[in-house]
Amino acid sequence: MHYYRYSNAEVSCWYKYLLFSYNIVFWGVLSDLTKVTRMHGIDPVVLVLMVGVVMFTLGFAGCVGALRENICLLNFFCSTIVLIFFLELAVAVLAFLFQDWVRDRFREFFESNIRSYRDDIDLQNLIDSLQKANQCCGAYGPEDWDLNVYFNCSGASYSREKCGVPFSCCVPDPAQKVVNTQCGYDVRTQLKSKWDESIFTKGCIQALESWLPRNIYIVAGVFIAISLLQIFGIFLARTLISDIEAVKAGHHF
Repeated sequence: MHYYRYSNAEVSCWYKYLLFSYNIVFWGVLSDLTKVTRMHGIDPVVLVLMVGVVMFTLGFAGCVGALRENICLLNFFCSTIVLIFFLELAVAVLAFLFQDWVRDRFREFFESNIRSYRDDIDLQNLIDSLQKANQCCGAYGPEDWDLNVYFNCSGASYSREKCGVPFSCCVPDPAQKVVNTQCGYDVRTQLKSKWDESIFTKGCIQALESWLPRNIYIVAGVFIAISLLQIFGIFLARTLISDIEAVKAGHHF
């Protein structure tokens, strides 16, 4: 099959390869999301498969559609990005309207991941990062670590970490150059009134609820940036589609 170009209408190589580059970046961002979905509390296989399917399908449609000037694939890519955009908008609105429901789901998610804390190194790093960044411990407090078999205070446990908390719950000591990973051992055997001397006693749900109002402009900025990136992809796809249709219309004449 031969492709013809006319002086009055031709497909812009600029938009074509810009859209191709856009998809390469988009593909890379989505592939990073699979690292976030490899956690317990949610079926990781289902999440990784879902993200993988979206990543491959959109990347294929955008890249091949741009290089081969395929209107069908470009329309699919554009429509899917529009759908994702409105889904994100709907989730944001629903999360604002049903804050109690979101709080309960996050509590269930966090508690489920506490139970599986020692089962996955990536999960440990996620929870430790969350607790250190927000200076919190557990979903609602250090007692939530009773949900984990290693940190449980029951007499049936023989773990060295019994009645303790992870090191990420510990109040950092500026004098220590090396992280003390055993700082949370036996801390919950002490009087509860003394806990705040060595560990964070605020739950992570409360910490996140306090963090959001203080950083609302950052959150809004990130959301706007993601939205503009998606709108830019839609614009590139629609512009390329218009160029291809113009070339086809000129070919018929």
